[in-house]
Amino acid sequence: MDGLRKDYRRRHGGRIVAVDGVQLSVPEGGVFGFLGPNGSGKTTTIRCLLGLARPTSGVCRLLGAQAPALAPVVGRIGALVETPGLNPGITGRQSLAVLATAAGIGRARVDAVLERVGLADRGDELVKGYSLGMRQRLGLAVALLKDPELLILDEPANGLDPAGIREIRELVRQLGAEGRTVFLSSHLLGEVEHVCDQVAILARGKTVVSGPVAQVLAGTEPAGMIVKTADLPGAAGALVAAGLTARVDGDHVVVDVEAARAESVTRALVAAGHFPTELRPHETSLEDVFFALTESAPAATAAPEEEAK
Repeated sequence: MDGLRKDYRRRHGGRIVAVDGVQLSVPEGGVFGFLGPNGSGKTTTIRCLLGLARPTSGVCRLLGAQAPALAPVVGRIGALVETPGLNPGITGRQSLAVLATAAGIGRARVDAVLERVGLADRGDELVKGYSLGMRQRLGLAVALLKDPELLILDEPANGLDPAGIREIRELVRQLGAEGRTVFLSSHLLGEVEHVCDQVAILARGKTVVSGPVAQVLAGTEPAGMIVKTADLPGAAGALVAAGLTARVDGDHVVVDVEAARAESVTRALVAAGHFPTELRPHETSLEDVFFALTESAPAATAAPEEEAK
């Protein structure tokens, strides 16, 4: 994606900027996480990528083809965008069989994808009886029918219970390990952190950070130590008196000092009669990074008064 922007006209005048100049390059192979809060522009970006929405400006390319002219590469792409719309009056297996026949795919592939998404024993039930989670699984099976090299998944764990989320997480991990490129959009921080090799965080229509997960975490990680002891206010006061910056945060004290200087923290505490029960480096999680970046991201600017493209 190069400078992707998508505006929508408001019903009563004015414009909404859903995506505002997104720059993004996804490496081949592995799982790429596209993370952002609800309403951040993730689904709009995906719709532009797949040619389902026309960008106001900017360029989207998939496997070398520029959207929306994706005919040369469409057979190499599988996608699940929002809740899939499937015929409720036929079974899950029949739904897949119809699509497989239209695409010239053998029936054996239908059984294989039902097995892979955990619907092998429910494939002969009517779709109208499926739960939201089962519909998501069936949508993922549709995306896998063509055995795609690029898989674009928009909130694939939507509607699943914790066990289902774990199963989808493991499946996504396996798909990436097979050499496919999986573009995974989600607002579930744990899902992205445990599955993805690289991540981009979107906020208010803008990409605020992008790169390998470890690099994103390291680039925003503050220097600090976590201290636990019986008297947290007293310990924090002793550390401040020793010339360190410290504060109580929940059930521990955060000390703004590098891990290499942990000995100075212990010395100051013991000298004041405080004995730490735990002393460890402060480790930043993707959740910490996510909230720090999305809360500070500037709002998208108003779009000019013109027809949406």
